[in-house]
Amino acid sequence: MAFPLPEAPYSFFLLIIMKQKIRFEDFRSGIVVALVALPLCLGIALASSTETIKVPLIAGLFAGIIGGIIVGSISNSRLSVTGPAAGLTLVIATALTTLSKDTGVHPYSALMVAVIVAGVIQFLLGLLRAGIIATYFPSAAIKGMLVGIGIILILKQIPHFFGYDKDPEGDLNFFQIDGENSFSELINAMNYICPPSLIIAIISLSILIFWETRLIKSNKILSYIPAPLLVVLVGILFSWIFSRMGGVWTIEAEHMVNFPTVMEAKSIHEVFYFPDFSAIYNPDVYKIAVVIAAVASVETLLCIEAIDKLDPDRNTTNTNRELMAQGTGNIVSGLIGGLPVTSVIVRSSANLNAGAKSKMSTIFHGLLLAVAVLFMPNVLKMIPMSALAAILIYTGYKLARISIFRDVYSQGWKYFLPFIITVGVMLPTDLLKGVGCGIVVSFIFILIENMRIPFKVGHQKFNGKTHVLVQVSQHVTFLHKGSFVKLLNNLPEGSVLTIDARKTTYMDRDVTELLNEFKYRAKLKNIETEYLNIREVKILGH
Repeated sequence: MAFPLPEAPYSFFLLIIMKQKIRFEDFRSGIVVALVALPLCLGIALASSTETIKVPLIAGLFAGIIGGIIVGSISNSRLSVTGPAAGLTLVIATALTTLSKDTGVHPYSALMVAVIVAGVIQFLLGLLRAGIIATYFPSAAIKGMLVGIGIILILKQIPHFFGYDKDPEGDLNFFQIDGENSFSELINAMNYICPPSLIIAIISLSILIFWETRLIKSNKILSYIPAPLLVVLVGILFSWIFSRMGGVWTIEAEHMVNFPTVMEAKSIHEVFYFPDFSAIYNPDVYKIAVVIAAVASVETLLCIEAIDKLDPDRNTTNTNRELMAQGTGNIVSGLIGGLPVTSVIVRSSANLNAGAKSKMSTIFHGLLLAVAVLFMPNVLKMIPMSALAAILIYTGYKLARISIFRDVYSQGWKYFLPFIITVGVMLPTDLLKGVGCGIVVSFIFILIENMRIPFKVGHQKFNGKTHVLVQVSQHVTFLHKGSFVKLLNNLPEGSVLTIDARKTTYMDRDVTELLNEFKYRAKLKNIETEYLNIREVKILGH
C-alpha cells in the first residue's frame, strides 16, 4: 500500500533533502559546523540584547536551525551556511530600543513582524534578480573581508582561550558589551586566566594542528574522525577530570556553554516569543524591516561571493535563488520567534575547511542543532568554552594566513591597497564598513585607470604643415573628456588633425559632442579636421 506524502509545509523540504546524495564528508562537516554554530547562535542572541530588553537565547538557536534546514534546502550554494549574524546585533539592539516606544506590543514580538517583512522584501529582491549586485564586488575587497574576519575571530577568541568569558561568544563588535574593545580585552583577559580552561584550550589547539599532519591524513580510520568533534569530547573529559580534582581546578559554569532550557526558565517569555501582528500598523516596523533586509542581503551576497572564490571546485551560486532562500528563512524564523538570518562567513569557512561536498552538510548542521535543543541540553552544558575557542582560532588562522598577504602584495598596489584598507577598517568597525571602504578604493583605481590618455598621437611635417594623427582606443568614456580637451587646445595653428576612431567600439556622447564642436572652432585657428568613424551630432548654437 502506498502512502501519500504529508500535505504539510515541511514536505517540500523533505523532498529536497531526499533528493540529495548523502556523503560521509557532509555528515562530518555538519558536526563540525554545528559545534561552531552552537555557541555563536547563543552568543549573538545575548549580544543583540539591550539593558532593558533581553533577547531569548534560544532565539539564536531557532535561527541556526532554520538557516540550516530551510535555507539550506532551498539554496543551491554548496558550502555557505546560514544563521544569525554578528553583523546584525547592533541593528537588532537599535530596533528593540525603537520598538519599545510602542507600549501596546512587546518590542521583541514587534521585531519578529519586522523580520517577516524583511524576509518578504528579500524574496522579492530575488524575484527581481537583484543578486547580480554580487558580481560587482571587487575581489580585493572580498579577500580583505575574509582575512579581516579571520583576524577578528582570533582576537575575539583569545580571551575565551584563556578562560575569560565575560563577553558573549557572538559579540564580534570592536567595542564590547563589558566596556572593553578588541585590543584592550586581550590585556584585560590576562588578569582573569582560568588554568583548567587554558589547559583544555592548549590541548584542543594541539589536536587541531596535529590532525592536519600527514600521519593522520594517511590513516584510513583517524582521517574520518572530525578533529573539532574530538576536541569537544576531550574537552568534556578533561573538565570532568578537573571537577573530580576539585578546588581551583573546578571549571565554573560561566566557562561552559550556557544553554537555556525550558525547565530552568522562570517564565515562558525567557525562552519563547512569537510575532504580534498588531505591530503591523507601526511604521517603525517597516523602516526596521528595510534595514534588516538591506544589511542581511548585502552580507549574504558578500559571503556567497567569498565562499565561491574559496571553493576548490569553483561552483557558482545562483545569487537570485539565494536571496529567495534567505527571504524564506527570515519569514519562517520570524514566525517562530527566531533572530534574522544571513549567510555567515565564519560557519561557511568552517564548513569548507571540514571538507563539505554538498549542501547536505549545512542541512545536517541544522538537524543536529535541533536534536541538541530537544534531547541534549545537559550534554551541551558540559562543553568548555575554551575548547570551542580553540576551534574558532584555528578557523581564523586558516582565513588569515601570512601567505595570503604575500600573495596579494605580489599582485601590486592596485590590488593590495583595497585589500589592506578593507582589513584595516574592519578591525575597529565592522564587516560592511570595511568592505565598503575597500570597494571605494577599488573604484578610485578604476577611475584613475579610465582617466589615462585614451589615444596615441603622432606628429609629422608635410608640405609645411604639421599633421597630427590621433588613434583612439577601443573604449572612450566621459572620464576621458579632459584628455581630449588638452589635446585640442594644444594644436598649433594651421595644422591638420586626423582622428581615427575605426577601432573604437564605444565613445561617450560627451566626447563626441566635444569633437564635433571643435570642428567649428578649428576654422578660427585655420586647423583642418578629418574624423574617421565619429558620428555627427547636433551642437546647440550651430
